[in-house]
Amino acid sequence: MRREWMMSVILVGAILASGCVTTKKYEDAVAEADAVKMELEKTRQQKNVMEQQVKTLKDLNAKIGNEAQAARDELQRIEHGRDKERAAIDARTKELEDKVKALSAQNKNLRAEYEDVKRHNETLKSLVARYQKELKDQSRSGAASLTPSSPLAPLPGSAPAPAVPAPASAAMNVNKASAGDLVLFLGLKKEEADRIVANRPYRVKGELVARNVVPKETFDMIKDRISVSP
Repeated sequence: MRREWMMSVILVGAILASGCVTTKKYEDAVAEADAVKMELEKTRQQKNVMEQQVKTLKDLNAKIGNEAQAARDELQRIEHGRDKERAAIDARTKELEDKVKALSAQNKNLRAEYEDVKRHNETLKSLVARYQKELKDQSRSGAASLTPSSPLAPLPGSAPAPAVPAPASAAMNVNKASAGDLVLFLGLKKEEADRIVANRPYRVKGELVARNVVPKETFDMIKDRISVSP
């Protein structure tokens, strides 16, 4: 457009230079020049609009690019967080599985211990029943041996016969007694009775404390009812 406008100006100048231009031709040339000028201004405006649109598109493209990068970064962060959370879940799952296994093994051991305690309790019950029967039999036989066949009246002027003292219960020999007897007659715990049997022999009673077989409180409770005689 600019080139055409320049050609029109040159044409008008040439016509004027020739000196044979008419008024109508001059007016036509001026009108054409104005039209070209207007077209050029319109073209400039369109160019400015297009440049503004290009700038807007560039800004929009940059914004979209930034948003796309932000979206990629967010996606990467989510994937990283998901992997990290998955690893934590896997670790927690393994920890819980190990805990379940440990609890199962502990439960199995507790059941076995319960069965042992149950069998030991049955053994203690039978021992108690047997010792009660033996004590009753001994009481009956002792009473029968102490009862005279016929009552004898004391002689006149003689002193009354002294009363026969009841036999004191013998001290239990910790070097020979069984664990069940130690539990039954001394009131010890099964673990304490087992330790006493496992650490035999003892030369003096104090070794039960010196060798950490039983606590001192337990020893003080049973020391007058035990012996270490061979």
